[in-house]
Formats: sequence, C-alpha cells, structure tokens
Amino acid sequence: MTDAVVIEALRTPRGAAKDSGALHALTPMELLAGLLRALQQRTGVDTAQVADGVFGCVTQTGEQGGNIGKSACLLADWSPQLSAVTINRYCASGLSAVNFAAQQARDSGMLAVGGGIEMMSRVPMFGDQVPYYTDRALGGRIGFVPPPWSSDLVATREGTTREDCDRYAALSQARALAARRRGLARSMVPVTDAQGAVLLDHDENIREANTPEKLATLRTVYEPGANGLDAWGLEREPGLGAIRHVHTAGNAPCMADGAAAVLVGTQAAARQLGLPVRARILAHADACVPLTQTGAVDATRRALQRAGLTVAEIDLWEVRDSFAAITLHYVRSLGIDLEKFNVNGSSIALGHPMGATGAMLVSCLLDEMETRGLRYGVAALPGAFGVATATVFERIP
Repeated sequence: MTDAVVIEALRTPRGAAKDSGALHALTPMELLAGLLRALQQRTGVDTAQVADGVFGCVTQTGEQGGNIGKSACLLADWSPQLSAVTINRYCASGLSAVNFAAQQARDSGMLAVGGGIEMMSRVPMFGDQVPYYTDRALGGRIGFVPPPWSSDLVATREGTTREDCDRYAALSQARALAARRRGLARSMVPVTDAQGAVLLDHDENIREANTPEKLATLRTVYEPGANGLDAWGLEREPGLGAIRHVHTAGNAPCMADGAAAVLVGTQAAARQLGLPVRARILAHADACVPLTQTGAVDATRRALQRAGLTVAEIDLWEVRDSFAAITLHYVRSLGIDLEKFNVNGSSIALGHPMGATGAMLVSCLLDEMETRGLRYGVAALPGAFGVATATVFERIP
C-alpha cells in the first residue's frame, strides 16, 4: 500500500460552549474556514492539488448543516473544484475524516484534507432532534443508552470507583494547565475576528482549582434508578446487583467549540510539490462494542496489528477522554503507562467539540512527539453506540 503522510495538522483552541465563550460570535463555517486559510498559508499548498476534503461534524443541522465541510472550503477560497463531504461517526468523526482523507490521497496519488468542526455554543448536542434519544422505547430497540449511563455500567462491571474517576480527572486538569502555562503549541492557531483581533489563543475550558477533593463535591449525572435505565440494564446483567453511578460534570468531557484540519498526501505527491512532512500514517482501524463506549480498545489492537507494532513500542498516546471510567478501562485493558498517556490533558480538561476532537488529536500527538523526539504514536476515540477509531503514526524527523 502506498504510504500516506501528514503534511500539516492544525487546530483552533477549544472555546467554552456557552454564549459568553470566546468563539461564540463566529459561525461554525467561519471558524473552519479560518483554519483552512491558515493551513493553506502555513503550507503554501496550491489547493487545486487537493483531491478531496473529508470533515467530521456530529450535529449536522442549522449552521452546521448543508455539508459544512464543502461550504467552509469555498468560504476559505480553496479551489472550487475541490470536492468535500461531511461525515458523522459520532465522537470519532474527526479522526475517521483524517483516515478517509488519507485513503482518498492514496487512491488519487494527490493530496487530501481531513478535519472537523463543532460549535456546541451555537448548535447544541441533540439539536438535530435525534429520535432515539428522546424516545426511550426506540432507544431500547436499537441498543442506544446515554453515554453517561453506559460509562457508569462499565465502572460497575470493573469496580472503578468515584475516587478513581475523580483522581484521573484532576490529573487531566493539572496536565492541561501545565501545558497551557508552557505557551502556545506549534499546531494551535489563534482565532481572530474579521478585523484581525485575537478572539482566543488558548484552550478556554481548563479549571485551575479542580482537585480530587473539589471534584468529590459534585453530584453524579445519574442517581440510583436513573429513570428506569438501571432496571433495564440489570435485566441484561442481573449479576451486577446495582449500577454504581460515579460520573459527574467534573470527570466527564465538557462541551466545546473548535475546528481542526489535517493536510495529508502520498509521499510522492508531497515530494513532487516540495512539501515537508511530519509523519507517516502506518495503519488505522475501526471497531464497535455495543452498549458501552469501550470500542477504542479493539480498534487500537487492530490498528497496531496492521502496523506490526505492540503496545510496548508506542511512545505516546492521545486518546479522547470519554467519561473517566471509559478512559481507565482503555488504559488498563492495553496496559499503558500513564506517563505516556494524554500527557497534556484531554477532553475532560480541554473540552470535546465532537466532530473536531479526533482531528485535533493528530496535531496534539505530533506536537508532543516532535518536542520529545519520539517515533511512534497512537490517536484513538470511542463514541456513541460503541463505535471507535484508532490510528498509528510514525514521526518523520
């Protein structure tokens, strides 16, 4: 198979998903288009050489409807001949978009762009009126349960405590704060308004005072019974006895605004166009584990097998924090050293702009691999209905 390489990977800072958030004044199309302009300016690429664009967006309605990936490319003054598609693989959408773009680059022998957009301050989660969320009976028929509850189910199965979850959340916050204090990351592009004034140049959601003791004071998302969900779950797994509810707003990913864009291509195309490359995409894989959000374990194992690598050979991991028990399940199942895992914090601290997060992980991973001089890295995400995606990268010095 022809190698696909990452030429450049950029992301915006993650803004708070509320009316007072720094990015709220922009539309989703404007935010993504601004980042695409920055990608073109930083690389100097002739966008007529880009064969396709693939963009993740979960809530494709209103300002995020109408194939926002294509319209943002046009607003960014990219070649009008560039085709583009917007996809939804729930929280894994952004990384799937990068993987699909890499495949398009391989097939065409050219370049492609993958990325994602989600502005949850303007288009809230479930703003597309998802029927299986509002109709409990329909959700039951197709196996959908709310992610906070399914995360509590995993915690109950594995004996993960509230203290375990809060301890990990506090670690994520501390690492994110330390990273922000070190200064602007190479791949983070400050967001400006039409007049060039900076709206946001840092991740906005980090909470400086989130200690395990403070996190312990927060109420859980679900109380015992969980509006009938506990009974529904215990009918299927009666041996659990009771569902332990351990997740709160403090040990769960917070909503956010953000965009990401990753320019990929074949090595031959990059060489012909004189474009430096940052990494090779060695392998990627998808998986799904129904009912829970634990599919990233299977996706990662498959991707590593395809890359011919083991967990022990991976130098750095960037994995979207679902609810804390899901992240801890991933770490324990694969036997990952926490010193190599989400070293600058993740979605619990930074926020989760759903369609963009997966593509953001690529730039986060490559930035840190370059800083540390590391060779192999993995990005992975779980999502609703148990879907998941993982990708293995090799840094090119």
